[in-house]
Amino acid sequence: MKSTLLSRAFFFVILSGLLWSCNKDDDKDPVIDAELTLEEEINNWIYDVMDEVYYWRLNLGTPIAATSDPTDYFKSLLYTPTDRFSAIYPDYQELINSLSGISLDPGYEFKLYRIPDSDDVYAEVLYVKRNSPAASKDLKRGDAIVAINGKQITVNNYRELLDETETTHTIKPLRYSDEAGAYVAMDDISITPVEFSEDPNFLDTVYTINNQKIGYVIYNFFAPGTASDNTKYDNEMDAIFAKLKAENVNNLVLDLRYNGGGYVSSAVNLASLIAPGVTNSDIFSRTKYNKLLASEIPALSSVKTAFLNKTQNLGNTLNSSRLYVLTSGGTASASELIINGLKPYMDVFLIGAVTYGKNVGSIAIEDEKNPDNAYGLLPIVTQSFNSLDQSDYSTGFTPNIAINENTERLKSLGDVNEIMLRTAIEQITGVPSSGRFIKIDREEVANTLDKKIRTGKMIESPIIK
Repeated sequence: MKSTLLSRAFFFVILSGLLWSCNKDDDKDPVIDAELTLEEEINNWIYDVMDEVYYWRLNLGTPIAATSDPTDYFKSLLYTPTDRFSAIYPDYQELINSLSGISLDPGYEFKLYRIPDSDDVYAEVLYVKRNSPAASKDLKRGDAIVAINGKQITVNNYRELLDETETTHTIKPLRYSDEAGAYVAMDDISITPVEFSEDPNFLDTVYTINNQKIGYVIYNFFAPGTASDNTKYDNEMDAIFAKLKAENVNNLVLDLRYNGGGYVSSAVNLASLIAPGVTNSDIFSRTKYNKLLASEIPALSSVKTAFLNKTQNLGNTLNSSRLYVLTSGGTASASELIINGLKPYMDVFLIGAVTYGKNVGSIAIEDEKNPDNAYGLLPIVTQSFNSLDQSDYSTGFTPNIAINENTERLKSLGDVNEIMLRTAIEQITGVPSSGRFIKIDREEVANTLDKKIRTGKMIESPIIK
């Protein structure tokens, strides 16, 4: 064959969490045609990769000129409209950092809403990340932002103003006052983004309500760890479940509303902490590759991922073997893999909105043979199935109870009166909340989470080296 990618046996599997680098002709030095432009070299590499590993390789698009911009060339190969997910990035290392929660970041996420009967827009803070620049400021969930760098946010300029938050910027925040019954202006806040490692384990706590012990875990993306400690976050999750188990929790609410995906290895770890009665003999998921890979490497024709044996597993203590999952339209990929993979083993009860609908996975690929090629590819290479061979969620999972957090003013995450957690608690206890909650009718314009590289990505464990 023209490449050694397929000539290796399956025992070249490398440790989960490392990323597969696409190596061409490993046994000899590269020969680069001096007459080729850099764009042609890059585009030839892109085509070779896609022609071997792309899940829909039989439906590759007709490539445009090899002298084209690599991003345009890559997009010309995609199987549209089926493939909504494959991506190319000018900087491979920036891609890898972002998938691990490391990026130049001010440290806060927000949604944008249109002010009724106006072109003006305001932002509402969703959450502030620990150890981030925003964490040291007087900024919290539910605060409204009406201006960035002194400019009122509008439907016409919000995209440009979002870009300005990637460098030092000033925001004009407002905070809702229950006493005043209105938003009150705060001092302007200046924030300088820095590169830091965001911890996906955002919050965990236990509530005792009506004799029910309820564990609550907010998990914002799937990443096993950092560059210096590649199991840090998975170990933190193990410790969280050990604590829940020690506190005799018998109900679990898993909040994935802001979780757009990430590494499959971390999804396996989390699922192994939740599913009742599973061992490493039970199948969590099945992974399918394109027919070329499956025929050249027989082991890829039937890839099964088993659960892990976890002493911290909570599944057997959960009432009715039920897991409550809080979802949104941004709940994607590895988050949906959790839902699909657990369904054969327990009752997965969804509260929120229809999930994103991504049952396919990617592998991050770089060109190690050409140092002048900094591009990174994130093509779709797999489709995921559960132990019953089910993969019918390309349009998302429909919640058992539809809830939209936009319909109320945001309360702190972890507040038992927060709309989505409140609904889960009502389901668990059977007792409706006695609070009075004011409904808001508002139109969402955009969401900063949509800009995150990890959104909608499911990063497979590497298979080829």
